[in-house]
Order: sequence, then C-alpha cells, then structure tokens
Amino acid sequence: MLILVRHGESVANAQGLLLGRIDADLTEFGRAQAAAVRALLSSPVVELRTSPLARARHTAAALALEAEAQIDPRWIEVDYGEFDGQKLSDIPATVWQEWRRDPDYRPPGGETLAEVDRRIAAACDELFAQPDAGARRADGDVVVVSHVTPIKAAVAWALGADAGLSWRLHLNTASVTRIGWGNDGPVLHGFNQLAPAGPVTPQSRGA
Repeated sequence: MLILVRHGESVANAQGLLLGRIDADLTEFGRAQAAAVRALLSSPVVELRTSPLARARHTAAALALEAEAQIDPRWIEVDYGEFDGQKLSDIPATVWQEWRRDPDYRPPGGETLAEVDRRIAAACDELFAQPDAGARRADGDVVVVSHVTPIKAAVAWALGADAGLSWRLHLNTASVTRIGWGNDGPVLHGFNQLAPAGPVTPQSRGA
C-alpha cells in the first residue's frame, strides 16, 4: 500500500498564503496534527519518503516510524513562481482562471500543473513497478509525506483521471490518502482520512 500523508499546518498555511517552494515550518497546531497521524498507520511501514521541504520533513519525523526518512524531490510542492508566498486573496482572479482552465499554464518563474502530474506519475510508476516490491510489498506499506498538489496528482494517476480532477478534490493538512494495487492497476482505497479526534484545519491551496 502507498500511504500519502499531507504535512501538518504550516506557518504560511495559518496566514492564508499560497505556499509552494517557500520553506515554511509547522505551527504548534501543525506539529500536533502530524503526531496524531501516527494513529492511522496501523500496518508496518517498510519505507518512508518525504518531500525535501521542512514542513514535510518535520511531519515525517513526528510520525515516529522506525523506517528512516528518505528525501525524494519528486514529491515537492508545485512551484508557484512569483505568486509563491502571496495572500490567496491578492492573487488576480484571471490567474486562478488560467490555472483551472489550462494545466500547461505557467506562472512567471514557476511550474505547470502538467509538469507536476508527470513527475508524480513517474514516482508512482516506480513504486508500483513490480509485484513484491515498492508499494506492492506484502510485508508493509510505503509512506510518502508530501503536499496538496502532488497528492492530488497521485490520486489522478491512480484513477486515470484528467488534470482537472485536482480542482474538484478537497485535501486537509495532516490527512492520509491510500493507493493500493488491484488485479490490473492502481486502486484508490481512501482519501483525505483524518486521525480520530485529531486537530483539523481548513484546506489551503498550496502546501
């Protein structure tokens, strides 16, 4: 099973900022969220990967798993370019319209959502490449700590959905998404699962 964990609330999330590659740390609330996720990981974890950004690495550490975290840069958040770190309310409506309309839209200095889809598809293809290996091992799960955009891209990969799916998905911080392997391909087992009685904060677009 591939278990995708979105990091806990960051300082920028709490401030209502669009957060991509800026390396914002977790809030106290976010650290509590991250620790609570451990209760959702009931099976042995044989591999732990994380985005290189601090909010993901610190969430991975808070899970207190025996597996040592490995940095995998493919799971980093989308690069919002010049809009990174801006207040969500300050981003022009025309920019949001372009992002929703065109997966190849590139913000100045940034990355397209289509590029995120391709790098995440490659990462997922690798994890599910062969029986009894990666996320298809029978002796435990692979956990990846990442961000809202890559996790939504992984869900689209699993479902064979178009790029517009991500705009129709809501993903909380410190949530768990599960992707397994069926008879002939990936299967979405769960999405946006939260720890029982765990802290919850509203979704922010970037993280």
